[in-house]
Amino acid sequence: MICPFCKKDNDKVVDSRVSGSSIRRRRECCECGKRFTTREYIEVQPLTVIKRSGEHEPFQREKLLRGIMNSCKKRPVSVADIEQLATNVENALTVTENFEVSYEQIGNLVMQELKKLDPVAYVRFASIYREFKEVGEFVDQIKSMDK
Repeated sequence: MICPFCKKDNDKVVDSRVSGSSIRRRRECCECGKRFTTREYIEVQPLTVIKRSGEHEPFQREKLLRGIMNSCKKRPVSVADIEQLATNVENALTVTENFEVSYEQIGNLVMQELKKLDPVAYVRFASIYREFKEVGEFVDQIKSMDK
């Protein structure tokens, strides 16, 4: 670590303490003798979504919530349930070792959770996510739910 006083790279750690989500280190410069404090934090790599078009964009929880809320509009689903669903999806995405996720992974996770929460919201979400073009596709989706 470079001393902020004399700009030399020769110090020793005098004290280390865990402070919340960081480690506080008290250091002493071996050149000038002055003490200074540093903090270490875990650097979390953000999730990146690979969109349908192939573009990459940062994961946005707000977009996820908006899509789920649109599917649950006028349904007996509480905001707390929607928040929990979004948290479940986000947690499932962050446990993977890959920091890039496809829109398909996100969509499938949301559909799994919505299927348990509200079948109508599930079909609404599936119709947009899977881009149904014909009524038969809706019927097939509903029949697959009965199985």
